[in-house]
Amino acid sequence: MDLTSIELPGSIISDIRVADEEVRVRFEPAYLVKTMTGSDERTRWRQNIELVFDNGDLLEGGTIDLPAACTGGDVGENIYTYRDMIPIPLESRGQAHCDLGVEGSSLRIRVQAEGVRLDREGMPKYIEHLRD
Repeated sequence: MDLTSIELPGSIISDIRVADEEVRVRFEPAYLVKTMTGSDERTRWRQNIELVFDNGDLLEGGTIDLPAACTGGDVGENIYTYRDMIPIPLESRGQAHCDLGVEGSSLRIRVQAEGVRLDREGMPKYIEHLRD
């Protein structure tokens, strides 16, 4: 099985929008890491992605100067919490949250919601092979 995830540290948070009971955290770009079945090598890609929280509340982060690099954090859905990464695909109903750090600020981006999904733009663009 091929595995793809967003690597939160270093991905650029370009915008946070709140409208119509949705909170959208936009990564422009997000950095993805792909692992192919049967291969020890991984590859890095970039793609613009929005992390969309349904029926969500932005608890903190509305005053952060953006764009800024994400320093990492947690994204959770139901019983799962993903630290410093987000699996692709991601779409879930139920309890959802995020708690993300932003470079150059002690403030956090915190969201509580009733669902979460990823909206991806276009095709990912290859950057490099990652070797241990």
